[in-house]
Amino acid sequence: MPYVDGFVLAVPRNKVEQYKEMARLGGEVWMEHGALSYVECIGDDVPYGELTSFPRAVQARDDEVVVFSWITYESRAKRDEVNAKVMADPRMNQYDQNNTPFDGKRMIFGGFESFLAR
Repeated sequence: MPYVDGFVLAVPRNKVEQYKEMARLGGEVWMEHGALSYVECIGDDVPYGELTSFPRAVQARDDEVVVFSWITYESRAKRDEVNAKVMADPRMNQYDQNNTPFDGKRMIFGGFESFLAR
């Protein structure tokens, strides 16, 4: 069963194209270093819930769209190996906490063990 890194973040609508460029580069780098898949999704039907919701979770403002992403790997060990290579890849040097088209402080992320995949 694959190991999954999942992400939810808010991107200002006027920076979506910049985010897509960053995501395309990320997808290329992660896949080259051994990820099984790399998926990026722009929110299309993500209502603001009364108690919880994707927009609430990332404190999305009216001028932002929610992005939901995931990367799969053979295992957690492989994920750790791939991520070390990605972080060392010079193509990724152009992005840091101060130079991304979103507020990294509001990004939710985590690693998950699969228990069901069809």
